[in-house]
Amino acid sequence: MAEPSTSAGLSPVTSGFTEINQENRTLRDLVEIYRHLSGLALQDADIGTVAQLIARRTEVTVAVISQKMGILAAAAPGESYENSVQYVHDHLIHPRLAHLLAMAGKTRRAMRLPDPTRGRARIVAPILVGDTVPAYLVSLVANVSLVTDAPEQGEDIHLLIAEHAATICGVILARERVISSAGSQVRDDLIEGLLSGSGRDNDEVVRWAQHLGFDGERDHRVLSVIIEAPPGDSERSRLVAERAAGATARLFVAQSPDAITAVRAREVIIVLSEPATPATGIRADQLGALCVQRLGALFPDVGVSIGIGGAFREPAHIARSYEEARRTNEAVRRLGRRGAVVAFDSLGISRLLLQVPDPEALREFATDILGAVLRHEQEHHVKYVTTLKSYFQENSSPRRAGERLHVHPNTVTYRVRRVEEITGLDLDNYRDRLAAQVALEILEALGEAGL
Repeated sequence: MAEPSTSAGLSPVTSGFTEINQENRTLRDLVEIYRHLSGLALQDADIGTVAQLIARRTEVTVAVISQKMGILAAAAPGESYENSVQYVHDHLIHPRLAHLLAMAGKTRRAMRLPDPTRGRARIVAPILVGDTVPAYLVSLVANVSLVTDAPEQGEDIHLLIAEHAATICGVILARERVISSAGSQVRDDLIEGLLSGSGRDNDEVVRWAQHLGFDGERDHRVLSVIIEAPPGDSERSRLVAERAAGATARLFVAQSPDAITAVRAREVIIVLSEPATPATGIRADQLGALCVQRLGALFPDVGVSIGIGGAFREPAHIARSYEEARRTNEAVRRLGRRGAVVAFDSLGISRLLLQVPDPEALREFATDILGAVLRHEQEHHVKYVTTLKSYFQENSSPRRAGERLHVHPNTVTYRVRRVEEITGLDLDNYRDRLAAQVALEILEALGEAGL
């Protein structure tokens, strides 16, 4: 009696052996892929290498996608990286994908999501780093029989491979985070060393600066940006201030990619290179003004003030420039100049005035000297103080002061004489003249009288 034959014309015994051999081959292939993936975790591989391995061994398109739908890596059989990214962007990135990724993230397991309209399946495997899911491994499986002739078994194999590949990607991302954190700590330590001037010798300071990308052929300035949290001692206030500090650092790096930044609790410090010419870049004071403007728009409840240290070229002078920026910033903030951008070089005699502990003492002095003319100016709406300042700036020349103010020289002469009459000062007298000039500097430093 003849043995019954299978649909393929094989005996049950032969068919059984064929299925066993096929399963063995599939298992051997799976073990080999697992071994290669695990080897990548021990090497200095990145997630792009994982995607390339899966694409090559299983002949499917693979992508690693971030929570914000960014393509972190992509690979397709026989295609360049650029073409693979474009294919994933055209056939995978879609608003509905966010929902599918969220589903896989909740289950913490690989999921097969059929797409019958296109004749392929999407397999989504969450990539875990600790308790978080920063990214997902997604593969587009056009034909499950590429791994095995049994479709159902092929689906399981693709799920297993995707899940293991996601685990390896998680290991790689976690390692990169550790390395990045350690690198950031080293970088922060180098910056702190330069700012404090704690290097043992000049050669060591130069090495530190070179590690941070400092260009010794260009002039630099240090900026101290003080961030004031919104009113209230709440967790929200602290978080808003932290976000504002991070935005400040990013803004300066975006405008000047070689900027060296350090973010502290309430201060952002920037080592900024000066442009070679006005036409080749933005000056520190211009970037400072841009920073104040942007932060005002993004974080209206956050206060900000910026001090700019003196220019330098040698890395050993970073500490000096930072100290100048910090002192300038603290003094200006103490005087209530919120939103001010002040360069140490522009302070003049104010460098000394701003060291007075009590701002009220400065205000009292200015009021004693020019208080009467300030009151008279408010009553009669005549710009006596502005005229006096221009008169001094133009070395007592009524003509040049008039050109600056766009008035007749006789008008300048008249206003100066009225100041003398109102205050009792004799501006031809050295001491009276000096007192009036110092009073004007104080008013400007305090941001009063429209100066």
